[in-house]
Amino acid sequence: MATKRTAARLHLMTVREVQAAKDGDHSDGGGLLLRVRGESCSWVFRYTGPSGRRREMGLGVARRGSPAQAGEALTGARDDAHKARELLRQGVDPIEARDQRREAAQQAEATAKAEKARERWTLARCARDYHERVIEPSRTTKHAAQWIASLENHVPPALWHAAVDSIEPPALLSALVDVKPHERARNLKGDRVPETVQRVRQRLDAIFEDAIFHRRATMNPAAAVKRKLREATPRRDRGEFRALPYKEAPAFMAALRSAEGVAARCLELAILTTARTSEALLAEWPEFDLEAGTWVVPAGRMKAKEAHTVYLSQRALDILAGMKSQGQRFVFPSFAKTGPQGEACPMSNMALLTTLDRLGYRDRTTVHGLARATFSTWANETGAARPDVIEACLAHEESNRVRAAYMRADFAAERKALLAAWADYLARPPAQVIELQSKRA
Repeated sequence: MATKRTAARLHLMTVREVQAAKDGDHSDGGGLLLRVRGESCSWVFRYTGPSGRRREMGLGVARRGSPAQAGEALTGARDDAHKARELLRQGVDPIEARDQRREAAQQAEATAKAEKARERWTLARCARDYHERVIEPSRTTKHAAQWIASLENHVPPALWHAAVDSIEPPALLSALVDVKPHERARNLKGDRVPETVQRVRQRLDAIFEDAIFHRRATMNPAAAVKRKLREATPRRDRGEFRALPYKEAPAFMAALRSAEGVAARCLELAILTTARTSEALLAEWPEFDLEAGTWVVPAGRMKAKEAHTVYLSQRALDILAGMKSQGQRFVFPSFAKTGPQGEACPMSNMALLTTLDRLGYRDRTTVHGLARATFSTWANETGAARPDVIEACLAHEESNRVRAAYMRADFAAERKALLAAWADYLARPPAQVIELQSKRA
């Protein structure tokens, strides 16, 4: 009998009553109400939650246009009310449970959308997007083209066109270890693969970091393989950076001064100013103040990303005076090529290597070694200046910012004197240098 009484308190309304109900709340039993407000009609479940709070949960619109619609709405509302009562018996608030289900569904939908979006972002698309936004506006046209070409030439198609978020460290490491010299680079002396691989990895590192920032990826495999790549790549032959002994530098400079051509003058200026190859090749006239005897290399071309002032010796000024008629933009323009719109282009580093080759020094030194390592060894071994002054001339980055500011503020006179002394040393007749060295010994 108790079961019958319980059942009697439920399902109190008929389909006809649902259709005919007027304004007000009409009970179907067990907390289920039909609420009619003018043209609006809905089902409501009224209950006392586990916390003792009296609550109402909407169960949706009660459609009453036909007996079939009213019956379907009534059955659905009773099923929903039954589920709510079951939750209450378990000590769960139905509204809170519904909100949690909705939140979970929304999160699942957002995750699915994000996954779908990430699948559309391949490594190639991310690389080209980053190249367009970051690299092209901040690099020269030539460097920007080389930047993306190095990736297109060396990243295997299977990875290049894979979803950026699907690439894992082992696959990337395998691809980088298998990098071979590009066709255009095979005529260069020496094995450049380790340097190329590290450059490609660094560029991929930037791309993956950017993809993470824009929520296109969740991990950076290029960062994860950094150590493993060093372990797997043969150690680079330091001969790549071999430098001419400074005792032989005056003889080399005498031969270089007698050589004709823009490349010879560019190489000579680089040695006199201890400039990196790219700094000299891309030098533009607005960077120079010939009256003040200074060259301010802009931050964008400096390794430390800070503008660097070079104090020009008399020979450096003479070189620049001789180059005035060669070009309006670049100090050392290329006469072999022009840009897409016919604009002037700087020389390539091959022009400097060719000069070394023509003078018979290609197998004995590099441009970088001559311009920087030879100078550093001379300055340190002869005590030509304090170590801090030597480092400032080389524009080596100082990690201590306070110290770096001091160096820039107070070393100007000493740096100018050091580069003048370097120019004087290089201008000495080779026989005099040998004689002086013999006397010291």
